[in-house]
Amino acid sequence: MSLTDYFASIKGTGILATSDSEGNVDIAIYSRPYIIDEKTVAFSMLERLSFKNVQSNPKAAYMFIEQGEGYAGKRLYLTMAGEEKDPERIKAIKQMHSKTHRTPDAVRHLAYFTVDKIRALVGDKTA
Repeated sequence: MSLTDYFASIKGTGILATSDSEGNVDIAIYSRPYIIDEKTVAFSMLERLSFKNVQSNPKAAYMFIEQGEGYAGKRLYLTMAGEEKDPERIKAIKQMHSKTHRTPDAVRHLAYFTVDKIRALVGDKTA
């Protein structure tokens, strides 16, 4: 199943893990990614720790745990590839999600990531 189809049809919870240039790790609940294409995803990020971390260390991991019984989902290994700063473009992409975290006056960044590897939630199998 493609990333586009997967994230359009599967419900669950996402977690983004980042670290700064010194290796100090942070994890945060994140919505599902915006799928740009099968090798590129984007996240809307506020000026908080996760965003600061990818500014100094572009590597990140996103874990998506599917809703329901058992342990199903995906792990995406990511490298930040760029950033969109145009508020209108960010707003247009955010409309792809029906439910988003609302912080009206906050500065938002749309961070693009290359998908380096995809693995199943559990085990060593690549997805």
